[in-house]
Amino acid sequence: MLICFFDQEGIVHREFVSPGMTVNADFYCDILRRLRENVRRKRPQKWQHQNLIIHHDNAPAHRSFKASQFLAKNNMTVIPHSPYSPELAPCDFFLFPMLKLRMKGRRFDTVEGIQEESQRVFDTIPKKRLPGMLPSMAETLGPLYSCKMGVL
Repeated sequence: MLICFFDQEGIVHREFVSPGMTVNADFYCDILRRLRENVRRKRPQKWQHQNLIIHHDNAPAHRSFKASQFLAKNNMTVIPHSPYSPELAPCDFFLFPMLKLRMKGRRFDTVEGIQEESQRVFDTIPKKRLPGMLPSMAETLGPLYSCKMGVL
């Protein structure tokens, strides 16, 4: 499984979940810690505001009390996820299909090989093709789309 956070400038944080690993509240909070560190390093202009806006789906780990506490404590505002809204699930409808298209028909001997190739594909996606750059995202998120705090 791949967990990926991005904004209008590109991918901010991505990590692969080890095979057999369960994404629970503790694990997700660890991911959010690493995300915050990457935002601090890669997006210092957004980090200055110390108030990140995050969008994630309704997975149990995302909705857990522990994750909610972590988000509140770290000034990370969550945009509610509406069901059946493709423009609000950009990884599922835009980012991952691009990845699948580039890897279609290829065979890999190891999970590491898949991860390395995925990394290469993400590194070559033009900025204008990132889901955060799609007009439908701007329309859906309205003023949040262009706020200086940064939506992840």
